[in-house]
Amino acid sequence: MTSQRAYHHGDLRRAVLTAALDAIRDSGPAALSLRDLARRAGVSHAAPAHHFKDRTGLLTAIAAEGFDLLAGALAEAPELRERGVRYVRFCREHPAHFQVMFTPELLRADDPALRAARDRAREQLRSGIGDLETSERGEDARLAGIAAWSLAHGFATLLLAHNLDEPLEGQDPEGVFRGLTGLLFQGR
Repeated sequence: MTSQRAYHHGDLRRAVLTAALDAIRDSGPAALSLRDLARRAGVSHAAPAHHFKDRTGLLTAIAAEGFDLLAGALAEAPELRERGVRYVRFCREHPAHFQVMFTPELLRADDPALRAARDRAREQLRSGIGDLETSERGEDARLAGIAAWSLAHGFATLLLAHNLDEPLEGQDPEGVFRGLTGLLFQGR
């Protein structure tokens, strides 16, 4: 069976995105090539360019999809602590998206779909800090948001890189993260 005949389900864009996410999980975004993705998807080597133009376009599409998924995950949590847990969960469930989303040198920053998806995710992050705005210490809400995001992003990044495997000693990462936020945001 030739490569062209192996591909038959009709959604080339999704097939290439799925192959790219698999490749990124296996080897990271630096090793990604459109030619290899075409082979994985069972299409001609030129087929991915019809949807993504080039490697940067593909990675930008992955990042936009990731930010949309992240915005949806964050929207499901009503308060800041649980939004942080959802952020960590997103990293665990979508490690390839996560790697690409926060590597701006791989992306087209001016891409409208990426900008819109990133804005949706930022809005979900910002909406979770409302309970910190009225803090008795009067913290600036923007700085509180940066602190909360830094904690969730740092924890998720360390988790993804397996730097927390030994310190967590097999504990549930989401439970540990909840505990950390409890220590830092007592009474909120």
